[in-house]
Amino acid sequence: MQVEEGAVGPVLNRLRRAQGQLAGVIAMIEAGRDCKDVVTQLAAVSRALDRAGFKIVAGGMRQCLAESATDAPPLSEEELEKLFLALA
Repeated sequence: MQVEEGAVGPVLNRLRRAQGQLAGVIAMIEAGRDCKDVVTQLAAVSRALDRAGFKIVAGGMRQCLAESATDAPPLSEEELEKLFLALA
């Protein structure tokens, strides 16, 4: 499965955001920042990574459903992403 062409940009944006947040967490730890601040920022990194992963999986699910179901219209990527997020 490849990342859908339309999802590549949003996925990369989320991953770049997570990368910047992670660099911030590292800098915070190196600077001896308060544990609460570090954990809060680390949680934001985790959410950004989760959302990127969900976007990829939702696109893959949509591809699979579109290929297998010929009678019904496939769910939109947003609908599949919401369903997948409900499972998390």
